[in-house]
Amino acid sequence: MEAWLRGLYDAEGMRSVDRWAIDERGVDSLELMENAGRAVAEAVARLVPQGPVRVVCGKGNNAGDGLVAARLLREMGFDAEVLLLWPAGELSEDAGANLKRLEDAPRGVRSSPADVQKTANAGGGDGVFAVGGDVVRRLVGSGAVVDAIFGTGFSGAPREPAVAAIAAMNGCGAPIVACDLASGVDAASGEVAGAVVGADVTVTFHGAKVGQYVAPGKWATGELVVAPIGIPPGEPAPTAAGVIKSAVLDLAPRRGARSTKFSSGQVTIAGGCRGLTGAVRMSSTAAIRAGAGYATVAVPADLEPIFEAAEVEVMSKGIGDTPGRLGAGAAAELLAAFERAAAGVLGPGLGREEDSLALAREVAPRIGAPLVIDADGLNAFAGALDRLAGRGAPTVLTPHAGELGRLLERDSSAIAEHRLGAAREAAVHSDAVVVLKGDDTIVTDGERVAVNAVAAPALATAGSGDVLSGITAALLARGLEPFAAACAAVIAHARAGQEAARRVGLAESVIATDVIAAIPAGLRSAGSVE
Repeated sequence: MEAWLRGLYDAEGMRSVDRWAIDERGVDSLELMENAGRAVAEAVARLVPQGPVRVVCGKGNNAGDGLVAARLLREMGFDAEVLLLWPAGELSEDAGANLKRLEDAPRGVRSSPADVQKTANAGGGDGVFAVGGDVVRRLVGSGAVVDAIFGTGFSGAPREPAVAAIAAMNGCGAPIVACDLASGVDAASGEVAGAVVGADVTVTFHGAKVGQYVAPGKWATGELVVAPIGIPPGEPAPTAAGVIKSAVLDLAPRRGARSTKFSSGQVTIAGGCRGLTGAVRMSSTAAIRAGAGYATVAVPADLEPIFEAAEVEVMSKGIGDTPGRLGAGAAAELLAAFERAAAGVLGPGLGREEDSLALAREVAPRIGAPLVIDADGLNAFAGALDRLAGRGAPTVLTPHAGELGRLLERDSSAIAEHRLGAAREAAVHSDAVVVLKGDDTIVTDGERVAVNAVAAPALATAGSGDVLSGITAALLARGLEPFAAACAAVIAHARAGQEAARRVGLAESVIATDVIAAIPAGLRSAGSVE
């Protein structure tokens, strides 16, 4: 994994680490569980000054972590009660060992799976599932709840009695501390297929997991605390994905005494139509602010005077004769505008007229420079991503969920549920780097995966995507490898959003041009927020 990524584990990666520690380094599995439970107990003690604390346990090793936490909380003076969702005989070996270590026998839910089904069929008076009714009653008045139902190895949708227990935990009003992973979250993807615990704090063991940074799993995680549990140095490194670190910004070459505007790279931005000229202007200004030597906008000929008047530092080239937009018959002129470009952007403000979209479909595969495709440039390839796979130069796609949904011909809600999988799928079909925008912006080339962890709510404003496409093109023009360029652009963009909010004083008041002005701060790596 690249040195500028902080590795994230998936379920298999963590299993490998556990096996390595236990089988090859001789670490006692009960020792690892003891350390994990201690970290959870300490998190609960920091969160609430007093109990009672209810620990809701499944039957795997995650339950063992919860049982340790319950014992240690009792030693701290807390009233800690354990609620077993399955019979004690079904606990894993290590969890069973820790059940025996409790001073008092746990007061479990008095229903076997068979009893639960019988009650479900009969429609019991305490709710559909008797186990759910029991959990609801037992959680009333809790000072805190520990979620120890499922761990990192979980995938799919929870089933009863976990579903009722999760609903009761979410509805009891007490803060929830999750052991390792909020139950219901897929550690490898962040997907949530059914009921999910909404944790206030997640204490994850040894290293963070992919699903804690990718939505919707990110939203269930709450505050993330990474706790060491005694894994020796030299363990297998995580390879599933990585959080983008500011060190990626050091890859961009700096200007020196012999630099010229030509060696800094030319960026060409093509798009614009009547009513949407601002998108091209923001993308091109962002490109030169991000270090491109110079930028040229290729825009409808009859709108070129707007750009001539508005942008002092950016050159313009009028294209075609279709009034108010780039249209049919302009392919040769548009391709010529990209001939000297070190990188390009296609799509900002292009509009959705069919002849404009057809033009994008015609020229994109033939542009010889690295190309960022954004906005309506993406819409031109709805259901036709494979047409980009034959490009002879790198391609970076920068969709939001709605645009990615159109590219893959599915509803945006399906993208929201499977963000990582959808981004990877699009990258494979297009042979491109895909930047799926959001608070958890994902960058993937189909194999490598990077996630942004710099929170920048100020970027939730019109035009911020155009700024990102300009930054990305500038970094491509400056010579960065496409995956690295996209990752550097994403973190620089997020940090610029943070800086813009600081300067303006309120995230909700930030506009895209504020973000452009803050790009230099975003590009500086020293002292960055990781």
